[in-house]
Amino acid sequence: MNTAPHPGDHIVKSYDEELKRLTGEIQRMGEIALTQLNAAIDAVLERDSDAALKVVQSDAAIDTLEHEVSHDVVRLLALRQPMARDLREILAALRIAADIERIGDYAANVAKRSIVLNQSAPVQLSYALPRLARLAENLVREVLAAYRDNDADRALEAWTHDEELDEQYTGLFRELLTYMMEDPRNITECTHLLFMAKNIERIGDHATNIAENVYFLVHGSHIGQSRRKGDATSAILPIDDPR
Repeated sequence: MNTAPHPGDHIVKSYDEELKRLTGEIQRMGEIALTQLNAAIDAVLERDSDAALKVVQSDAAIDTLEHEVSHDVVRLLALRQPMARDLREILAALRIAADIERIGDYAANVAKRSIVLNQSAPVQLSYALPRLARLAENLVREVLAAYRDNDADRALEAWTHDEELDEQYTGLFRELLTYMMEDPRNITECTHLLFMAKNIERIGDHATNIAENVYFLVHGSHIGQSRRKGDATSAILPIDDPR
């Protein structure tokens, strides 16, 4: 008796292997980006400029993987001419790879500013960055797991948690402004911390972009609600976005 093929299987097995390779490349990109973020925060806490420099230098590994993903996407589009779900999967991979590359850039930016920060006396509020970074890290891990498992519900759940990260960022923003007003001698150091915190907040934004792409990949439609933002810093004091 013949067995009907599984809807997710393709007649050409090499196509499945190419899609798996694409997913694997993106997962490796995500793990490197998360390692960079953790190493950058450790460098801040330990005031270790050598470790921070290694984070900056390792950003090239993510860039290389993104180029490989882009190359694989172009090849799949040209050779396989995918339709429907397959086309969504390939385009989602391209978009998610771009978001992970930006996450790596923001982690490297944190490391770069920590090198400058280490030239001054320790700032009391440096301890608040790890709390913010842990929220961003958890958000990235959740959306990567949702992508790996094609889990739209998990992606949607992670998507809603970006508001918590925004609220933590706003709280730290207020603390740093207060610290600067109390003692203007802290302005330079706190300004670096403000930009570092903003980089971490932006990591959360890119994680939610990934969640939206996972949801679209699975359902073929966009999330039917507006993203709630907890970032209220624009109402406190304008700050340049270091994008």
